[in-house]
Amino acid sequence: MIVITKHNIADERIDEIVAYIENAGVQAHVSKGTDRTVIGIIGKADPTLAEHLRQMKGVDNVIKISKSYKLASRDFHPDDTIIDIKGVKIGGSNLVVMGGPCAVETPEQIDEIARLVKAAGGQVLRGGAFKPRTGPYSFQGVGVEGLAMMAEAGKKHGLLTITEVMTPEYVDICAEYADILQVGTRNMQNFDLLRKLGTIQTPVLLKRGFSSTYDEFLNAAEYILAGGNPNVMLCERGIRTFETYTRNTLDLSAIPVLQSLSHLPVISDPSHGTGRRELVEPMTKASVAAGANGLIIEMHTDPDNSMTGDGVQSLFPDQFAALLKDLALLAPIVGKTFDTEKAPAEAFKEWKIV
Repeated sequence: MIVITKHNIADERIDEIVAYIENAGVQAHVSKGTDRTVIGIIGKADPTLAEHLRQMKGVDNVIKISKSYKLASRDFHPDDTIIDIKGVKIGGSNLVVMGGPCAVETPEQIDEIARLVKAAGGQVLRGGAFKPRTGPYSFQGVGVEGLAMMAEAGKKHGLLTITEVMTPEYVDICAEYADILQVGTRNMQNFDLLRKLGTIQTPVLLKRGFSSTYDEFLNAAEYILAGGNPNVMLCERGIRTFETYTRNTLDLSAIPVLQSLSHLPVISDPSHGTGRRELVEPMTKASVAAGANGLIIEMHTDPDNSMTGDGVQSLFPDQFAALLKDLALLAPIVGKTFDTEKAPAEAFKEWKIV
């Protein structure tokens, strides 16, 4: 259940209410909004606790939440969560673009791509050092060495970095190098990994399982939130359907649905969501129009020879830059802010930028 306080309640009184809740043997999570404070109660509470709280000074109402996910619910946290990472704000009206290759391959490759992502107006460099692949003989990534390569490229070009973490054992080392940790679709219900991610404060981008419902998705996010990490982003990356023309079916309705159910930022992945380069641009724009808080887009300087074999869904640098120029025009129309400097021509001298 949640406790909704009255307007202009003093912090001291909130502390007293929290102490009363915790003395009852349950957990209290405080969420301060613009108008009032909401205190979420997690755990098996005595049936009389709600009535006692309702009678306390400063309490406006006590509401029981029927959803299995509490902390991820908008009932608990009415205002949008905005995650601030070194000045880059993700959530609310902000639009953030994460760009880069599926996998880090060499220092030269990731440095050049970082330069191009920055020049185009992106804020986050993406790249996998550990790659969960369907087949055991596929390229699995270059490991910790790749983390160091990407961290250096991000720092050099003024970009945040995001990389995928696959096991609880690698959470700490990945968090040491990356600004955002990504949980891939195959690990959405790796509960040991989710619990471990709840023990750190590094922001997490959680991808939806390709056969998961919204309820299952939000319950996976709840594991991280319940562990104590409030910095969670939800990523719609396409679901498995009967259609074989596209790699997955990008569920655009997930964006407004998740935003109505949860306060967490919602990111769209049109690259994995379609698996086809020619569809990335229109589905990126459709995602922004649907209200996405950010995009994670694959871009590679030589997609035909990428080590992961996923080049068919990667944009060329000129396509990536042109897309971001269009987003700068589209974003204000749908109430989003996308601050990007004009891409310097010299950054794309080797590419036919449109």
